Amino acid sequence: MTIHAKPKIALLTATVLAGFLPVSTYAAEAETDVGLQEIIVTAQKRSENLQEVPIQVAAFTEGKIADAGITATRDFVAMVPNMSLDESFTYLNSFVVVRGVTQINNADSPVAVVVDGVAQNNQKQLKMNLFDIERIEVLKGPQGALYGRNAIGGAINIVTKAPSNDFEGSLFGSYGNGDVIDLNAAVSGPIVADKLLFRVAASHHEDNGRITNTYLDEKVDTVGHDNSIRGRLLFNASEAVTFDMRGSYTDFRAGGIYDSVVFSGDADDYVAPRTSLLGTTWGSIGELTLKADADLGVATLTSISGYTRLKENYRGDLDFSNTTDKPGGFLGLGIQVGQGQNLDVEMFSQELRLTSPDNQPLRWIAGAYFIHTNRSLFTRAFVDLDGTLAQFDNDALAIVNLSEDNSNNAYALFGQVDFDITDQLTLSGALRYDSDKREQTNVLTSLTRDKTFSSLQPKVTLTYKPTDDQLVYATYSTGFRSGGFNAPTVSIPVFDDETLQNFEGGFKTSWLDRRLILNGAIYYSKVHDFQFFFVDALSASQIIANIDKVDIWGIELEAQALLAEGVEFNVGLGTTDSDIKKITVFPGNEGNKTPKSTTWSLTAGLQIRREITEGLNGFARIDYDHKGKKYWQVDNADAQKPVDIFNARIGVDTDSWGVYLWGKNLTNEKYYSDFNPREFSGTDVDLGFRGQPRSYGIEARYKF
Repeated sequence: MTIHAKPKIALLTATVLAGFLPVSTYAAEAETDVGLQEIIVTAQKRSENLQEVPIQVAAFTEGKIADAGITATRDFVAMVPNMSLDESFTYLNSFVVVRGVTQINNADSPVAVVVDGVAQNNQKQLKMNLFDIERIEVLKGPQGALYGRNAIGGAINIVTKAPSNDFEGSLFGSYGNGDVIDLNAAVSGPIVADKLLFRVAASHHEDNGRITNTYLDEKVDTVGHDNSIRGRLLFNASEAVTFDMRGSYTDFRAGGIYDSVVFSGDADDYVAPRTSLLGTTWGSIGELTLKADADLGVATLTSISGYTRLKENYRGDLDFSNTTDKPGGFLGLGIQVGQGQNLDVEMFSQELRLTSPDNQPLRWIAGAYFIHTNRSLFTRAFVDLDGTLAQFDNDALAIVNLSEDNSNNAYALFGQVDFDITDQLTLSGALRYDSDKREQTNVLTSLTRDKTFSSLQPKVTLTYKPTDDQLVYATYSTGFRSGGFNAPTVSIPVFDDETLQNFEGGFKTSWLDRRLILNGAIYYSKVHDFQFFFVDALSASQIIANIDKVDIWGIELEAQALLAEGVEFNVGLGTTDSDIKKITVFPGNEGNKTPKSTTWSLTAGLQIRREITEGLNGFARIDYDHKGKKYWQVDNADAQKPVDIFNARIGVDTDSWGVYLWGKNLTNEKYYSDFNPREFSGTDVDLGFRGQPRSYGIEARYKF
């Protein structure tokens, strides 16, 4: 592989330091007497030391979240090698890619996203603003045995800060170019000491944008508002029984549908959007959850109930151009065309599980899971006569109408057993059965169809610890992503479920009294019916199809080092080599890379915190993210050159407050966060969705 100049420098620096490079666990905080701090995670549904979990996990503690300036999903994903988040189309739309497994429109995510133990079961729940967060864990590789369907590429476990028995709170404010404003606050304390505790947190985000539609002379990446509020109530009913109730609501209105027409067809030709319709997205997400724990002595019984209502509507341009640049109009038909969708999703989930105590040689987890989902989607394409989005509601201008109601019930049984054969050798086995019954009704014709997708997902891991500070493991694991229905009347009515088998060997090691951590893994995955996405122009339909067989292999390496008091360095490397073995829907593309895959990625970070005067610290941090060549579709004809992003923060802080200057994409790297070649975009032109340019600003935080 070709290594460009910037990543070559970073790679050389890391090699000199550690001898080799790694996958990502940024959770350590400096403690000069013991080195890098030990981190406790719940990646396997029980509390464990991060370095003793035989999975490649990136963990971000509360302190590291603040130090790295993580305020949204995209921020921590950019710090995890072999993982990317491509933002595109609507405000909530994003495509996460992990180890070559890709998220797509209108389908289940390849990554299980869990917040406070509750699965976020819709694609549009991944992209979020992060505030009042205790910990973020990113598990790579299929986690189907414990996390179930859609954990085919991995899992993201987000833990919000719990209610406290002492009165406390925090305030945060940030202002940046484009008049971007972020505000959040939290307060927590006892209602009845030791018995009934509360926590309330809220955030506000607005942005006037940095990307200009040069035809309309308007900013397109605006956020009128994104407001969230979250409340938690913790009730300690007894020493053995606790109830944790959480409610949250998010309301947003923002720009969207601002792809640029790339007439040259070159994925490295970065042009401004010039649509004649200014796109918009609006919607809301409401969620209620209840978690109950009862210590039965022999095991802990846990019940987790969740309810979610998600709405997202969008309106925008369908030809993505204007009468000046493209006088022939949409597909040369001489007309301008707009589009829109109304999405409404309602979900209810219930999990029950029993977890054995941690302090015994035989440990086990057993459980059951159920989720019911109702999803309605109305899609319309319309003739644009006057450049207004209100034309969407004019039936006389409609040229395509698609309306569908989807319902599915999914059930699962799962279990895991860990047995310490000796003090050094542990054998783990897990098994999960998922059944997902899907039903779709064509609202326009009242025709209904249904299909059940099911899978048995085993996992076996052998872990050997030659010393307390070294661990090696070998794993066979599996993943399953359910199939489903495309919109009625499209050319591919049903897409199949996707299954993955993963073979992995890895290690986790600590050296020099935990001042140096070296972790790594090599993996090989065989995927059947790999799901991918394209658009059919004639029916204005978004289509999910399958690639019959794909092989993926790669390497992940990570290093963290406490170089001196208050000086931390981390570096991570990930490679992904995907190979399409068979593809029936677009034959002739065998041997190509999978869509949205990146050949390799490199992350690095250097952080310094030094005392200026008693109680006052100076702080500086720089982060580097390199993404290698990116292949946008199955034909690999359109590929983006490597992208290098530098972020930095500098400021002063104490234990209770801090003021910082920050900058993102400091070199103003130009790139597309999504690119759809004309052969797959549903139009007669290539479309690119611009990535964010340089941004900078100031922030302050205070806690009490």
